[in-house]
Amino acid sequence: MTNPYRPFKAEILSVLPQTGIDFTFRLAADIKVESGQFVEVSLPGVGEAPISVSDFGPGWIEMTIRRVGKLTNVIHTLTPGGSLFIRGPYGKGFPVDRFTGRDLIIAAGGTGLAPVKSIVRRFYKNTAELKSLTLLAGFKSPSDVLFRDEINIWQSCINVQITVDGDDTGEWKGRVGLITKLISGLPKIDVQNTEVIIVGPPVMMKFASQEFFKKGIPEDRVWVSFERKMCCGLGKCGHCKIDDTYVCLEGPVFNYTAAAQLTD
Repeated sequence: MTNPYRPFKAEILSVLPQTGIDFTFRLAADIKVESGQFVEVSLPGVGEAPISVSDFGPGWIEMTIRRVGKLTNVIHTLTPGGSLFIRGPYGKGFPVDRFTGRDLIIAAGGTGLAPVKSIVRRFYKNTAELKSLTLLAGFKSPSDVLFRDEINIWQSCINVQITVDGDDTGEWKGRVGLITKLISGLPKIDVQNTEVIIVGPPVMMKFASQEFFKKGIPEDRVWVSFERKMCCGLGKCGHCKIDDTYVCLEGPVFNYTAAAQLTD
């Protein structure tokens, strides 16, 4: 009998710094992942934490990990050739097939860009699958912008708009302001043929969704992802439970109609 709590050892293939505190780790892992799912990452004697899968392909996955505590501090010292222990993937991802043939708008705040990176990459490489793709991303400052190289590539064929709350460099030539400003500035939306993904801090998702509703987007066309302390990933520990909903099992991706019913 397989032990669902037992992780496997995954070799680190590459480490790419994104910001001073955000690194992307590519691991050798032959697992089937859906965009929006997460894995449990651990180091023996240090700890374990849920981390979103930011991208994946045959024989590998990527995670963009922020240095915020004991476990991630140690992870950030690791180099290619080292190893992490992972188990999963867990949870429900985004219904990517539902987006085919439609206009897709993705609004991501800060590290919320990581869980949707694989979706952007998929449709960037297969633009004919969608009617159109728009990526709106907001960051605290220019120093916090993730996936700079990829963004430069994406901008060549899809609508990408980046904004920052404030300029900490004095050299930023892009937009300054909240992501809600980007949403309100969008041209007329075909509301019956548009799907929306919103991922970011709770307050960002709240006000971003309100802006889309003002545009006439129906609630059932909006998808959000909840970040919770999903300790087990199996619906056993209860740390991620909201009311009667286990986010690790029924999420972390929810249609807005379901997410609106969850009261923390």
